[in-house]
Parts: sequence; C-alpha cells; structure tokens
Amino acid sequence: MKDSFPFPVARIGVIGGGQLGRMMVKAAKRLGCTCVVLDPYPGSPAGQVAGHQIIGGYHDPAKLRELAESCDVVTYELENTDTETLRQLELEGNKINPAPGLLSILQDKLTQKQFLKDAGIPTSEFVEMAEASLADCEAFGFPLVQKARRGGYDGRGVAVMMDAAAFSSHLPVASLIERFVEAEKELAVMVARNADGDCVAYPTVEMCFRAGENVLDLLLCPAKVDPAIAQQAEDLAIRTIQAFDGVGVFGVEMFLSREGELLVNEIAPRTHNSGHHTIEACVTDQFEQHLRAVLDLPLGSTELLAPAAMINLLGAPDAAGRPVIKGMSEALAIPGVCLHLYGKAEVKPFRKMGHVTVIDQDLESARRKAEQVRDLIEISGEQHP
Repeated sequence: MKDSFPFPVARIGVIGGGQLGRMMVKAAKRLGCTCVVLDPYPGSPAGQVAGHQIIGGYHDPAKLRELAESCDVVTYELENTDTETLRQLELEGNKINPAPGLLSILQDKLTQKQFLKDAGIPTSEFVEMAEASLADCEAFGFPLVQKARRGGYDGRGVAVMMDAAAFSSHLPVASLIERFVEAEKELAVMVARNADGDCVAYPTVEMCFRAGENVLDLLLCPAKVDPAIAQQAEDLAIRTIQAFDGVGVFGVEMFLSREGELLVNEIAPRTHNSGHHTIEACVTDQFEQHLRAVLDLPLGSTELLAPAAMINLLGAPDAAGRPVIKGMSEALAIPGVCLHLYGKAEVKPFRKMGHVTVIDQDLESARRKAEQVRDLIEISGEQHP
C-alpha cells in the first residue's frame, strides 16, 4: 500500500446516482477524493453531491468508457449494468471493483445460488425454472419462492407461493424456484474485503420487513440473537465473500431457520440498506469502508459504538410529484434521531426517500423511538396520481 498521496487522493467513478451513490460520494469527499457519477437522470441524488455527472444509461458502452477513462477506479451502487463492457474496460487496464466477473455471477440469481452451492455455502434448495410452469412447481413442492434471475430489487422479482393456488401470481420470466424457509429471523452481515485478502465483518443485524411490499422496514443492531449465533453469522458471511474473492463491501442476507440453521439467502456486491446504521453507529461506516477496499487502503474498524435502530422512509401509498415531508420537526426533537433525506425530486408510492437511524444505549429504547418516528414522518407529494 502507498504511504503518500497527491490531492485529490483519487478520482472515483460511480455507476448509479441513487441514495447509495449519494452516501458514497459524501464518504469519498471526507477521504479527499473526487467523484464522477453515471446516471441517466440529471440532478440525481449522487450527482447533486458529486458536482460532476455523466448523463447516460448503465448499459451504454460509450458512457461507461467515458466514466472509466476519466477516473482512477470505477465502482457501482447497483448491479444492473453492462458487465461485458466493464470486462473489456478491465482488460484494457481500467480498475473496476468489485470485479465485473464477480458482478456477472451475482447479478443473476441462478448463477449466484449455483456458486454458493458449489462453494459449500449453506443455502436453500433450488432448481432452475426457465419458463414458469405449475407442473415444475408441483414437482418441486410447495411452499416455494420464485425469483426472477435478473432485475429483482426491494421485493420486486420475487413471488412467494404457499400452495398451487398462488401460481396465478407467478412471474412470467426466466427464474429459479427455491425452498420456502420457515425463518425464525432474517439477518444480515456487511462484509468488507480488500485486494490483499483482508476481510472484516460488521456486527450482525436483524431485519424486519414491511408486509406486502417486502421492503426493509426496521433494522436492529445488534441482532436480538444469541451471541454465538451472531458470531456464526459473521463467520459465514466472511467465508462467503472470501469464496467469491470479492473486493469492496458486500451485503450478505441470511435466514435463521426455526431449527437454528443459518442459510445464505442473497448477496449484494455493494453497500446495502442493512448497513446504513453504520454511519452513526460504527467507527467506520460502510461507505467509507467500501472506498477503503476499492482504493487499496487499510480497512477500518467495524466496532459498534452504540446500539441502533433504523427505519426506511418510504413514499406514502398515494404519493406523487414533488416530495412534501410532514412531521420532520417533531421527529428531530427526539434524542438520538439522525435523519437522512436522499434528495429525490419525485416521490412515488413506497419509494425509498430517506432513512432514520436512532442511536441509544438501550436497543429497545432505540426501537421504540424509531417506531415513533415512523408514525410521525410522512412523505407525500404535491400532486396525486
């Protein structure tokens, strides 16, 4: 590793201009870096902070090349991009992390599951389903979960079928079906790994999902599980990312089954919603940690400074148009509340518009405050659909 740097320390290209990119750009500025964001929408949340945005699609070879050739390293805040172009740019000497080859495995839910199985990582039973078929589902056995191979995010691209009658809600796309897991809890571990193979895990978190939308609603850190289970989850997450030889920060989502078994559900090759609390709650937040990893800098401490609860702020069910935030002053009056708004110009029903982390020395107190904030803040719009 180098021990002296010019200023700016590095020019970082970020594919994607959403909230993850926005928080990454803020961390980059703290580290003395500049950023260029690639996003098709002018004034994207990340572009607002970076000050330099290339307007273009994530699959536009010319725009991806423009980004890579103007930066020292390219990373991304989303999986849905053109890995073939990124592979070619990498072969030409451009630094891209996590590597395009790894991204191509992880952006396809089927190849991701196959890799987990081949690496001996515990995961639920699954089979490919190239075309949606009731006969294939019946042969596999209900209850089951159908997942689109590509493009699923925040509950989209997933269909839970408890019995044959639920097949009417199937996804008409290339997919896989996997065994429905009777989960005691859903857990996640953020893991960072650098090019030297150094690997660290953040404390295990517990995820509670919003019924109906399948979007993370409430996160608790540390997870309310036996410390031995939490340690097993962190060890499993590290083993998983080491198997992938990944460089960067990764979100490893898991099920804790009712039998006490940990099963890896999905992996995100980027910063993740289940790591937002680290901005206030940990020595090194996930965004700075990701940059440390992709820039070949030493990884930071993942020590938890205080228990935390986090909620997502979603657009109201009938919201449309310019966002209107209600209840903000009352929420900010609660001790320990840390508000993050993402700068999105338009609100939509259940769209992620921000998040709130509550820090408290008592986890249950943090949870109660977070639930209070959830009841107080409403993000509606100036227009109605």
